[in-house]
Amino acid sequence: MNTEIFMPVESLAAALLPHALEPGDDGAHDLAHLQRVWHNARTLQAEEGGDLEVLLAAVLLHDCVSVEKNSPLRSQASRLAAEKAASVLADLDWPESKISGVTHAIEAHSFSANITPLTLEAKLVQDADRLDSLGMLGVARTFYVAGRMGSALYDPLDPEAKERDYDDTRFCLDHFQTKLLHLADGFQTGAGQRLAQIRHQRLKGFMEQFKEEIGLD
Repeated sequence: MNTEIFMPVESLAAALLPHALEPGDDGAHDLAHLQRVWHNARTLQAEEGGDLEVLLAAVLLHDCVSVEKNSPLRSQASRLAAEKAASVLADLDWPESKISGVTHAIEAHSFSANITPLTLEAKLVQDADRLDSLGMLGVARTFYVAGRMGSALYDPLDPEAKERDYDDTRFCLDHFQTKLLHLADGFQTGAGQRLAQIRHQRLKGFMEQFKEEIGLD
């Protein structure tokens, strides 16, 4: 596998990639997602600093245990991934201090786990992963996941949920209100906040055009 995308720590990437993803067909959490999150992490790290080895290990292993969005175990996914990552890194003779840095970053990256990132690397990984849920990539991934889960695009009787509760398990458009449009407020680093606002505006622009095209003023 070509590891040049994971420069300047390609050798570590080569060791970790075989453990990074479980067999499956989730195109929202695949190698392309890991490549994008690493690109985001490197962009943020260039401005904020941080340990590149800890960052890469956390990025590559943050989805190493696959749990579907509609699974009752979803809130445990990051903890399960952190446990697996610790075992992988221990087999590579990593020191416990660096393993702890990786596992904390993995646990804290998850929106549903609601864990506050305490280290710089954890903040960078959380920001890098959440950037991939904003902008046009956020739109694409949201509709992709909705299709996999069998959700409708929107509620034809009440698209904006004016007389009902939001339900993003049934209607894809609701997910923008329950999660995506709130993500930009929670970024941890200055660089992340700046990039998040750019992608947040793209999300809002998409929403406005989508609603216009389905006949809403």
